[in-house]
Amino acid sequence: MSTQVGIIDMFSYRNNDRLTVVSAVPSATLRASTGQTRHPSPSIQVRRDRIQEEKIFVRLGTSVKLRTNIISRFSEMPNDKESKKQRTALQVATNVTEQKHHVSRDKRGQVLGHLRGFRGCTVWFTGLSGAGKTSISFELESYLVARGVPAYSLDGDNIRTGLNKNLGFSKEDREENIRRVAEVAKLFADSGVIALCSFVSPFGKDRDMARKVHRESDLPFFEVFVDTPLNICETRDVKGLYKKARKGDIKGFTGLDQAYEKPECPDLVVKTVDCSVDESMTQVVEMLIENGIIPRSMNGDSRVHELFVEENKIAAAKQEAFELPSVSITAIDLQWVQVLAEGWAYPLKGFMAEDQYLQCQHFGCLLNGSTKVTNQSIPIVLPVTTEDKERLEGCSAITLNHDGRPIAIMRKPQFYPHRKEERCCRQFGINNQGHPYIKMIYESGDWLVGGELEVLDRIQWHDGLDEYRLTPNEIRERCRAMGADAVFAFQLRNPIHNGHALLMQDTRRRLLEDRGFRRPVLLLHPLGGWTKEDDVPLLTRMQQHRAVLDEGVLDPASTLLAIFPSPMMYAGPTEVQWHAKARMNAGANFYIVGRDPAGMPHPDPPSRDLYDATHGSRVLSMAPGLPGLEILPFRVAAYDKTKKAMQFFEPSRKDDFEFISGTKMRGLARSGQNPPDGFMAPRAWTVLSNYYQSLRK
Repeated sequence: MSTQVGIIDMFSYRNNDRLTVVSAVPSATLRASTGQTRHPSPSIQVRRDRIQEEKIFVRLGTSVKLRTNIISRFSEMPNDKESKKQRTALQVATNVTEQKHHVSRDKRGQVLGHLRGFRGCTVWFTGLSGAGKTSISFELESYLVARGVPAYSLDGDNIRTGLNKNLGFSKEDREENIRRVAEVAKLFADSGVIALCSFVSPFGKDRDMARKVHRESDLPFFEVFVDTPLNICETRDVKGLYKKARKGDIKGFTGLDQAYEKPECPDLVVKTVDCSVDESMTQVVEMLIENGIIPRSMNGDSRVHELFVEENKIAAAKQEAFELPSVSITAIDLQWVQVLAEGWAYPLKGFMAEDQYLQCQHFGCLLNGSTKVTNQSIPIVLPVTTEDKERLEGCSAITLNHDGRPIAIMRKPQFYPHRKEERCCRQFGINNQGHPYIKMIYESGDWLVGGELEVLDRIQWHDGLDEYRLTPNEIRERCRAMGADAVFAFQLRNPIHNGHALLMQDTRRRLLEDRGFRRPVLLLHPLGGWTKEDDVPLLTRMQQHRAVLDEGVLDPASTLLAIFPSPMMYAGPTEVQWHAKARMNAGANFYIVGRDPAGMPHPDPPSRDLYDATHGSRVLSMAPGLPGLEILPFRVAAYDKTKKAMQFFEPSRKDDFEFISGTKMRGLARSGQNPPDGFMAPRAWTVLSNYYQSLRK
């Protein structure tokens, strides 16, 4: 049966699952499978799922004119003997104007996903049925989302059960199928999502159309040909489609009785024979990296540039260093040389020149060209005296000496004023020499000198801990050898108690269970440069950390203990960005930020924190220039008296918890008393207690 359908005017509306026709026009008669009366009526009801796009007409006097383009498909009733084929009516609009969004792509990139930056594009997987398109697409989707990159797989079968369920497999319907998917993928990509499309898409013309749709909107489009031989596809026939097509149950099956047009110039060819899904997926990841869609740091396999002189040039460089005019540097300056030489501050190639210093002080970033921004929240500068400045200004190169030993050559040194008050106010938020690092700034030279460095040898401290002083590139290599598919870093300058351990354990659990990683590795990374006098010294802290690992509180097999060589500045939210950026250069994907990171008490009474305890994590979550790094906020842990263990604090039963302060912990250690059971690993507590008791002797 068929029914008459009135023309829907501009005031038509949807009522539940039905479309109410407000004005019925008897002269417009269409077939629709509703089984209702043929007679015109102002209240004709039409099933919504039978009409994909509404016909909307506007009455102009007594005439009726077309308002928008329509693609309406009408299915025949089972007893309709005229035809079993679907029919498509296509009309083109002439009065449609594209509406521009108020939100830019850059703005979307700042808030969409955890990996900041606009990454919208479409990856179009094409190939025979069974080639592996969907398997690679789903694996890639999981990989990207786990790393904070928004991605969504548009699979051919899934699309045909929803958006395109009214399409068959004729040439025309295949073309319409690809057109619709291309338009949907374009919208995904424009929103900042990486759209992963898995479609046989056998015709080159249709794939070219999909590319054109994206090119016209200035969106990246990558055609990936999953090149798997027909005989291999048939052996993978999990759906039984090839078997049905061979028997004649399926007509027009691509590869058998319908040709597949291989791409002539695809962006990538993936051959899946003798290649795992993960290996195939990795090829697509590399393509996205090479085209700037995702940062190489996200893959954990890029090396940062180091400033060491090449081995075959060391002898000549050392001879030159002995002959050049020189300036002496302090132990803290030497720590900064180590930071620069090993690549922690990459892309810095030496102590900051004045323009870099100004960018750091005013923007908290380094600007590389007009678009690339790299976080650099703290200045890395070399102070010199007026006497040294007057003696060395105009030299094309100078040698940096420590304890009479040449350390590095600085090329094209640039001298500029050391505006100490301005530096301290911008970096620390105060200008108070009761702050230990500010005191050192005021005691340093009145000039700064910047220039690129050539470092002669690796910095060694000969304190029994050099084996833990791994460079960023060495950390990347170690993590790769451990099979890491994610690295989460925890920076600390204090001993580890079980509350810290709980946070690291929980982070690992979340990465495994919630994010789908298989082997996340913890980078346990205590700060190893200068710290203030009342902090626990590095040797004691490393012994304590080692005891925590030895007792199994943290898993030694999935933990890498190393030393971060930077001095501590106690600059709060400004400094915490530096700590995160340095770990990003070492290949970390995730960074755990604690309560009051890089903070300290205010140097003046009354007793209070210098920085708001929550600002470090909040600032870090918004900081620019940290691509590839996801910030994991600190969860507050306290001692649960009912469970005799460190647990995440629950305000609803706050009376069950006790916060054991650093002051109380130090008091217990000095007096030789033990903390509550479950507060710290016993052997780790013994190391700490022995240290504090030694101070009494």
